[in-house]
Amino acid sequence: MHLHTRHSFDCLTDPVRLVAGLGARGLDRVCVTDHNQIGTALRLRARHPDLVIAGEEVKTAEGVDIIGLFINELIPKGTPARETCRRIRAQGGIVYVPHPFASGKGGGGRILPEIEDLVDAVEGFNARLHDSRLNERAVAWGQARDLPLGAGSDAHTLAEVGGAWVEVPPFADEPRAFLAALRQGSIHGRASTRAVHIASTYA
Repeated sequence: MHLHTRHSFDCLTDPVRLVAGLGARGLDRVCVTDHNQIGTALRLRARHPDLVIAGEEVKTAEGVDIIGLFINELIPKGTPARETCRRIRAQGGIVYVPHPFASGKGGGGRILPEIEDLVDAVEGFNARLHDSRLNERAVAWGQARDLPLGAGSDAHTLAEVGGAWVEVPPFADEPRAFLAALRQGSIHGRASTRAVHIASTYA
């Protein structure tokens, strides 16, 4: 539910190779969520609608990341967090909060009180967080608000893809059905090695 291609500034993954390798990794569908870009996700979805959900990871004005899923239009970097959520909802999309308690990109949870009434789902497992307590806090926050939980490798390299996943029942290709499936799903994953951050920095 959270990965990147070479059209993110810190990733070199070829999107064609990404999609071609999904079956071998045991994945039926992925959410492509490049940083402040949506063009690649939309092109992949047009070519592979049964494999790809288009999204964008938006760096908000507050410096915190918010993901929009099932969206079709770019939300500019630097849009305030509540406005970002509203723009996602206006497109009929899903407001998905990644790594909410990570420092920096998650803001250590500081933005959550401001947007929680607009959140549709929360990332309960992020494979790039090496302190398990950060994922545990995300799970507890989401469960306390009866929100469905997601999981993502946050892959910035091809090797990371499939490092986290959600097992869900079949669902129709639309946002409400996806959220309903998430409610019945279970999150899984393993932490990436710290070496993945070297690859991001190199990219």
